[in-house]
Amino acid sequence: MAPLLFVSDCATVINVSSIYGLVASRSPMAAYNATKGALVNLTRHLAAQWGARGVRVNALAPGYFPTELTGGLTDPAFVESIESQTLLARVPSIDELDGPLLFLASDASSYVTGHTLIVDGGWTTT
Repeated sequence: MAPLLFVSDCATVINVSSIYGLVASRSPMAAYNATKGALVNLTRHLAAQWGARGVRVNALAPGYFPTELTGGLTDPAFVESIESQTLLARVPSIDELDGPLLFLASDASSYVTGHTLIVDGGWTTT
């Protein structure tokens, strides 16, 4: 049986940013937003510098997922705000980052570099 996933032979760097590297937040998180924005631009810069060497550099920008940083999304008011601000109107499960991460790591994205893949249920479109 053939493997379901073929991982690229070229070097691949995947930075983990955030939607707040691309859009502003209303919360007092200036340092967090600045570092995530810097990571998005660093991704572009490294892609430009290393592309000729066959190195792909991309970033993943998740929205609110259940992590330690988000308190596991156990606060009902926080969950309600996420549901009201995302087009999919629901809280994601952490495994919904697996596919986007595998896409960026595999040959499925062999011609993708300098890109930030947003995984936010549509949060940043509203």
